[in-house]
Amino acid sequence: MEDAQRDDTTATEADDLGKSDVSLSDDSQTDSPVPRLNQTGTGIKPKALPDPQADLNDPSLYFNRELSHLQFNIRVLEQALDEAHPLLNRLMFLLIFSSNMDEFFEIRVAGLKNQIMMADDGTGADGRGARSVLDEISSVAHDHVDRQYRILNEQLIPAMETRGIRFRRRTTWTKAQREWVYEYFRTEIEPVISPIGLDPSHPFPRLVNKSLNFIVELEGKDAFGREGGLAILPAPRSLPRVIALPKTLCEDGFDEYVFLSSMMHAHAEEVFPGMKVKGCYQFRLTRNADMTVDPEEVSDLASALRGELLARRYGSGVRLEVADNCPEELSDFLVKQFQLESGDLYRVNGPVNLTRMMSVLGTLDRPDLMYRPFTPGLPKSVRKSESLLQAMQEGDILLHHPFQSFVPVEDLLREAALDPDVLAIKQTLYRTGADSPIVNALVEAASNGKEVTVVIELRARFDEADNLALASRLQEAGAIVIYGVMAYKTHAKMMHIVRREKGELRYYAHLGTGNYHSKTAKLYTDYSLMTANPVLCEDVHKVFQQLSGMGRARHIEKLLHAPFTLHERVVEMIEREAAYAKKGNRAHIIVKCNSLTEPKLIQALYRASQAGVECDLIIRGMCCLRPGLPGISENIRVRSIIGRFLEHTRVYHFHNDGKPETWCSSADFMARNMFHRVETCFPLLDKKLAARVRKDLETYLVDNCQSWLLQSDGTYTKQEPGDAAPISAQETLLYAYAARA
Repeated sequence: MEDAQRDDTTATEADDLGKSDVSLSDDSQTDSPVPRLNQTGTGIKPKALPDPQADLNDPSLYFNRELSHLQFNIRVLEQALDEAHPLLNRLMFLLIFSSNMDEFFEIRVAGLKNQIMMADDGTGADGRGARSVLDEISSVAHDHVDRQYRILNEQLIPAMETRGIRFRRRTTWTKAQREWVYEYFRTEIEPVISPIGLDPSHPFPRLVNKSLNFIVELEGKDAFGREGGLAILPAPRSLPRVIALPKTLCEDGFDEYVFLSSMMHAHAEEVFPGMKVKGCYQFRLTRNADMTVDPEEVSDLASALRGELLARRYGSGVRLEVADNCPEELSDFLVKQFQLESGDLYRVNGPVNLTRMMSVLGTLDRPDLMYRPFTPGLPKSVRKSESLLQAMQEGDILLHHPFQSFVPVEDLLREAALDPDVLAIKQTLYRTGADSPIVNALVEAASNGKEVTVVIELRARFDEADNLALASRLQEAGAIVIYGVMAYKTHAKMMHIVRREKGELRYYAHLGTGNYHSKTAKLYTDYSLMTANPVLCEDVHKVFQQLSGMGRARHIEKLLHAPFTLHERVVEMIEREAAYAKKGNRAHIIVKCNSLTEPKLIQALYRASQAGVECDLIIRGMCCLRPGLPGISENIRVRSIIGRFLEHTRVYHFHNDGKPETWCSSADFMARNMFHRVETCFPLLDKKLAARVRKDLETYLVDNCQSWLLQSDGTYTKQEPGDAAPISAQETLLYAYAARA
């Protein structure tokens, strides 16, 4: 998974595992038996009598969701310290932490601040008020932002320098580099920057969300005789934040970089001729970026969102980052200007916009310092068939991305677009991009005279602009574009194809746990089911009819469907497992999703644990359930897997008294997914495919390399192999499914 040494070890470990109690992957999906793990203990293990008096509404039984979210970001930061990852990927994890924290402040912290401003005393299941949570967030976030910069400055940058990658500080520029930097500043930077002096006729400017800016102390008189004071120097977003030095100016064998902030610091006086710059300090303001559209006041959702996109850039301030050498009086001045509190100020030892360092990873040609590439695998049924529609007629096809390719999903749509017997295509799009193979195929289908209907969720956070663009493109091609249901985000991942065969109409469908996005399909773990099962396809047809029309969905046979049946049925399945346990039968639940926050689902799991059901929860991010409480949740284990790929699959597995059911879904165990979104949850009706997914889940349950176990006090403990063989779930699945060289 990581470097060459790690990959060689993985292959050896997998072979060793094959000699023990190991299951094999489904022969219909791979050419030869591959070692798979099936070592998870199940069954009833009573440790303490259930507490019949326990009040499952007790706030002490729940973690705060915002603090749990913050803990996930911290687990991502921990990857920057894990030397099992290649060096540049460790840097990537550190930068992802920055990006995650940006969104955390833009949305989660902004929401808490708004709650305080509105004097909203409402609390979640944990019973904590917004002020209490905000204070703890501030304390934890300050500690870990400081830690992030220490990791960067004391570990990653020195380690990169030993491998020929150097970030040049101003004090270390050579004479030739200083001359090149000056020329770059004069020709590339100075023509596009606009300094703003602060005086009665030049009030403090309105700065764009997360933009890089400098506050400058000036001495002397300007051209109009005005005494120097303070000025703001915004850095245009068009300018790169990290600039590669020409190879001729680099030390032999080195790739060398200079930060834009260093260039602007070095030549700030060029912007204020005749005046002396006493100090120049970078800062960045994070604003509230949440978008609210009142369904009762909007007649045109697209137009309303375009207005909100402009407003997002100038929401109220929620966090201020400044250089750690900025004088206190200046940082206090900025805090006051943005109407913030002292706890909203973050002093950082380095660039205030670390996320923009991602550009370096795109310019470096250092495969020795990054994960080894791999070729996603393809099921045998796909490889051996010239037509995906024909392959689907022969049986369901299940793909596990990114270990298996997303291309068959794109090829299915392309084939349908060109097939003269295909009459109609329906598709949901949540995050995909305006110029993607999926959208190109839909445009081609519409151009070829197919009836193309696309349900686009315009309100997919931070993808609103892209979705508006793709909606326009599809409409221009002749597709029918629907913006979903006003008060419910359409989050379901569905494709439906209608084809005329032998004088009758036949349906084909794709259902997934992730988005129709080619790039994220290489980074996120997700399942794709391609099926011609008449019952499932009919259910998908009915859901689309409901989305495009105004009537209620007719009886849906197999699919679970939010906001209608999903929550109720999942609770019923949990309670069914508890009933089996009470009879003394084996009972086991495995849930894998991104977040677990919905109180009624948590309470159902608590009751199942009390009944003796073994509950294994693989929750990547937020988890409000408190495991390991005697008499309440001691049969519940919660783990989070953090690794090379972002865990994104949503799977619910129930032992069901020896008649196991395995469901894949677009929905997390959150109130928004269950009650405020259109979601689908689909059963794996093919027993081989269902068994394969169960084995995938069990692989995650024995991971001792990238697994973090949630403790009853809210902390996470990383699992270590110790004397046991190291097992990485993601490496094992990569070995099982990816194409062989």
